Amino acid sequence: MAGSGEAPPADLEAAEHVGRTLAARGAVVVCGGRGGVMEAACRGAKEGGGTTVGILPGLDRAEANPYVDVAVPTGLGEARNALVVRAADALIAVGGEWGTLSEIALAKRAGKRVVGLGTWELSRAGRPVDGIVAASDPEEAVELVLG
Repeated sequence: MAGSGEAPPADLEAAEHVGRTLAARGAVVVCGGRGGVMEAACRGAKEGGGTTVGILPGLDRAEANPYVDVAVPTGLGEARNALVVRAADALIAVGGEWGTLSEIALAKRAGKRVVGLGTWELSRAGRPVDGIVAASDPEEAVELVLG
């Protein structure tokens, strides 16, 4: 999961629903482990009986949101985005800012499927570029990554 640490309520609601649906399907939620979309996804996953992994930018496990089961402190700052992407089988981006865009780029570079829910749209020289599969709602986002 990728998304902003400071997200609007609609993104938080969507992320929580995605987390809950992923857990119901047996998936482990991997994210940056802090607040906003990450916390909402972890909360949803925990409500759905799932497992959560937070790959943290700092060295302190206590930085993890309260819904993270496995906190991985890295001390890498934003560079930890590469670890989030590498640890995941696919990426669902909900909303997001520059950090989310970096995770999208890293996931595409790694050959991972990227599904977006109200997130970035890509273009080159004003022409749309394929890369992010747009989902219309949380259920569709999960279906697109898990099949």
